[in-house]
Amino acid sequence: MAILVYAESLTGDCKKPAFEAVYYGSKLAEKSGTECIALVLGEANNAPELGEYGADKVLQVTHEHLKDFDSSVYTSVIAQVVEQVNANRVILSHTSTGKSLAGRLSVRLKAGLVSGVNALPAEGDGLIVKKPVFSGKAYGHYKITSDIAVLSLMGNALRTEKSGSLATVESLSTDVPAPKVKVKSLEVKTGEVPLPEAELVVSAGRGMKDPSNWNIIEELADVLGATTACSRPVSDTGWRPHHEHVGQTGIAIRPNLYIAIGISGAIQHLAGVNNSKVIVVINKDPEAPFFKAADYGVVADLFDVVPKLTESFKKFKAS
Repeated sequence: MAILVYAESLTGDCKKPAFEAVYYGSKLAEKSGTECIALVLGEANNAPELGEYGADKVLQVTHEHLKDFDSSVYTSVIAQVVEQVNANRVILSHTSTGKSLAGRLSVRLKAGLVSGVNALPAEGDGLIVKKPVFSGKAYGHYKITSDIAVLSLMGNALRTEKSGSLATVESLSTDVPAPKVKVKSLEVKTGEVPLPEAELVVSAGRGMKDPSNWNIIEELADVLGATTACSRPVSDTGWRPHHEHVGQTGIAIRPNLYIAIGISGAIQHLAGVNNSKVIVVINKDPEAPFFKAADYGVVADLFDVVPKLTESFKKFKAS
């Protein structure tokens, strides 16, 4: 038996979610006494680095039909590889790509599926895995008794570390069906870490009063090396792009640090950010609901605090 990890490389390189999934798979392999096999589909310039995160073997399937992502095509290829390497555990990243593959793979492999897991499972009479439920307010423990299990891993669920060496990438041959979806154009935002992968996030809400004031948020994010985000009312009014909206109806994130500025903390917003390791809230309203979820809170005018905070970080970094 083996652990098969699909390492995403849709942009031509494996990114943080891929390394996290491989690290998770390697730890699961250690517990079960099996090997961790990483699978990349299409181009992946840094695929050998997967070995540094615990992959015992890295397999690669290349084909013109894998150039653009089609969930049915990728599902077919992954399922074939599962059979070829005799894998009984399939690990995916809990990204938009992983979510679109998980259900299809579960049906194709007749496998039990738990999506959004955040801890290593317990092996025993079946596989027992843990995941957050009710928007992170509680945890559920799920038992998978099928021969094959499919798991998708939440981002930032565990701290990764390099424990291996660069791997040799082996080419693998499979039947790659023609895609049923044709991609006419693709727009990829570059220049900053995507929110699901970000470890530091600076977010702001209607307390900014006007979109022209957003420069103080961007300056703070820049000095911290953080990604910017916003609340739903801000994106709905067009102050900020929708891909920055975090919350229950936007992007759910789990950064190491989340700084909420001028956001009241409605339950829908909290549902998307309450898995952050540390939450800092800056709001002049001492009754703002967000303070109940905050690890640190500053009751003050954000237009006084944020510029001073930025200058303090600049001085600290300079020293």
